[in-house]
Order: sequence, then C-alpha cells, then structure tokens
Amino acid sequence: MTGTKTIKEIAQEVFNTEIAVLEDVKNALDDNFEKAVELISKTTGRVVVTGMGKSGHIASKIAATLASTGTSSFFVHPAEMGHGDLGMLKKDDVVLALSFSGNTEELRKVLAPMKKLGVPMISITGGKNSILAEYSDFVLHTPVKKEACPLDLAPTSSTTAALVIGDALAVALMKIKNIQEKDFAASHPLGSLGRSFMQVSEIMRSKSIPKIDESTTFIDLVKEIDDKSLGFTVVVNKSNSVIGMVTDGDIRRSNIKFGPEIFQKKASDIMNLSPKTIEKSAFASRAAELMKEYRISSLVVVDENNQAIGIIDLKDMLAEGFVI
Repeated sequence: MTGTKTIKEIAQEVFNTEIAVLEDVKNALDDNFEKAVELISKTTGRVVVTGMGKSGHIASKIAATLASTGTSSFFVHPAEMGHGDLGMLKKDDVVLALSFSGNTEELRKVLAPMKKLGVPMISITGGKNSILAEYSDFVLHTPVKKEACPLDLAPTSSTTAALVIGDALAVALMKIKNIQEKDFAASHPLGSLGRSFMQVSEIMRSKSIPKIDESTTFIDLVKEIDDKSLGFTVVVNKSNSVIGMVTDGDIRRSNIKFGPEIFQKKASDIMNLSPKTIEKSAFASRAAELMKEYRISSLVVVDENNQAIGIIDLKDMLAEGFVI
C-alpha cells in the first residue's frame, strides 16, 4: 500500500491516463499526418530524427524503427548539430523533430540553420504554437492533457504519444512501400528474427550434389554415396528431374530384401519414391520443420522444374542456430 492506493492500482492509473492520452492523440490526427507520410515516402534522402532529453530517447527509437522497416533513417543529437553534426544533413533529407513543448533550447538554436539548408521538417510536438511548429512544414500534434507522473512533470504520457506517432509513421510507410518479409529480412540478418527469415538458398550446398541416374548399378550407387559422404544420393530421370532418393538405410533394407541379388539391382529398384524436397526460395525455418517432422537429416533443394540444385543438411542448419 502507498497511501490509500495499492501498487497495482497505481500502475492501472498510469495505464488509464496514457490510454486516454492516446485516444486524444488519435483523434487529433489530421491531413498533416498523411502529408508527412507522403513527403517521407517520396524523399530520395534519409529521415534525420532529432530530439532532446526523453524526447531524444524516443527519437532514437523511432529512427531505429524506420530504418528497420524500409525507411533509411538515423538519429542526430540537437546539441551536436550545433557543433558540426549539422553537416550530416543533405538537401534531399527530411528532418523529424521531437519536442513536447516545441521550445526546447538546444533544438530551438538549430532550427534556423536547418531551415537555411532547405531541408523539409516534420515535428511531433504538443506545442501547436511553439517555435518548432513555426519552423515545421507539417506538425503532428500530440495534445497531452496530463502526464502519468503524479507531479505531472516527468515525460510519461507525452513520450508514449510521440512513440506511437512514430510507430504509425513507420507502419504507414511500410504499407505505401509494400515492404514484404524478404525486405524486412534484409535488415535483420542476425538472431532468431534473422533466422526466421533466412532462405534455403542462403544455407544450401550447391556443389558436389550426390546424384545418379535411375539406371545406375548398385555398385556405382554405393560409390556415389561414399564419395559425397552425405549418406544418400538423389536419383534423377533423363530430364534431370528428381524422382527418388537412396539412403544408407535404403541400402540396408534392400540388402535384407534382395540378399546377394542386390548386386544385380539398379537405383530404380532400391530408391525411395517420395524424397523430401524444398524450393530454394522457401524459408530455412520450413526446412527445419520438415527435418523434425520426418526425422531426416537432409533435404533436396529443387528448382521450378523439380531439378536438384542443392542440398540442405542438418549440420548446416545447426551451425546457423536452428534447433531441430
């Protein structure tokens, strides 16, 4: 208990205050938002995001979100702008400036120099009549009646509002630019997120594919498996299309079935007629699912004509961090 309220009640009050603020900000969205999105979508430069203090932290996060969702962007500290970093801006860039009051001293001092560069400016601010708003081409107004702070001082509701506006910009731009999974994957190459978008073509082995014709003799079949050291070989027809596979296990089972006659057999007599294949454009995570489902250690990678163009192996998957 803290006074007459429990800790949980205090937390819920913060949620309620910030949710109410977000409703106000949502209702305050106007044509400026659409114009801002259109401006950014058409720019040939970068989105340079800036802000001071807590707004600066939010600005940095917005810049990161934009960059990771297909809009080239970076954060510049307003105080550093006045000491040389203004040179990072180019005429084809767009500035996105954050300040709840719109009169932050460090930001105010660089507004005129930025304007001289001819760089268009979008602002996220609660100060509709502030100096920042005056210098801005488009103002994204964040009307915050109350901070969640009990003293109504610490930036809480206002930073949440600015963050959501930034997310809305990023998502709208993704829609306009038609950003797809493959585009998103390009900027997220590492970690579990990167692995989830990794394609089979990035992992597969495209050289020394164990491959034989359906008429290959048993001796040559075994030699091909032994030479390539993967424990299997792909079987193809005259059109080079995959029609089967022979594994070490298939050889053992065929030896029991045929006995000494196995030496007279061909690949077509021994092969598994339902080899598991996957296309190179498929996500590697799908390959992991197939390996786990069928308890196999390799998949044949095929093109649109069902011709073998690679092998994806369990060891390679494990090396990339997949858990199978």
